[in-house]
Amino acid sequence: MSEPLRILLVDDEAPARALLREYLGAEAGAEVVGESANGFEAVKAIAELSPDLVFLDVQMPKLDGFEVLELLEPRPAVIFCTAYDEYALQAFEVHAVDYLLKPFGRERLAAALARARERLALGAARGGSPAVSAPALAAAARGPGQHAERIVVRDGAQVHVIPAERVDYVEAQDDYVAIHESGKTHLKHQTLAELAEALDPDRFVRIHRSYVANVERIARIELLAKDQRVAVLHDGRQLPISRAGHERLKELLA
Repeated sequence: MSEPLRILLVDDEAPARALLREYLGAEAGAEVVGESANGFEAVKAIAELSPDLVFLDVQMPKLDGFEVLELLEPRPAVIFCTAYDEYALQAFEVHAVDYLLKPFGRERLAAALARARERLALGAARGGSPAVSAPALAAAARGPGQHAERIVVRDGAQVHVIPAERVDYVEAQDDYVAIHESGKTHLKHQTLAELAEALDPDRFVRIHRSYVANVERIARIELLAKDQRVAVLHDGRQLPISRAGHERLKELLA
């Protein structure tokens, strides 16, 4: 007999989790190993329990479903469960197994479970599931044409949610970016180009190959020598400005 499918339920509504647990209790070979009521709990539970499959709500307090997945590596198979149909395209773009629109019945859940078993079997045969980058998941969380309103960073067991408006500047550090805000620094495994693309270009400017600055934090620009400039922030910190970065700043501030 094959091992049971280990399942985690993630939904901020207790009745929704209870109904899922009831439906799954009638399915042979399905074992619910835990429940989470918000995104923070989900990130911790997935890291600790390593479930085969996660039933994941999209809209939740603190972190949404796409942000939960962005913070995980490796990522489990996911079935999104939500009352909103507008996230379906993004869900399948990030290789979700299925998208259950609430309210759904036992038969629809059984079909989703069958798809999950097929996906997991196929992934095992191929040596893993299709990879989805963290920037792709972050873009799915924002939706088409939207800029990032917040940045999520995982630091061990802790998760930080940083509103974009609070970011002073972002600095490239090898395969990471250092996000500086309110005197704090957070490291995120992402390239500067990826994060710069996600941020609002009317607020954040790539002033140097290693720096993206929040223009609202720039007090003045000083010329040090011919074609050598620095941005002086309101708190006194200085960031180098390249020639191309200066042109971008002039265009934005014109």
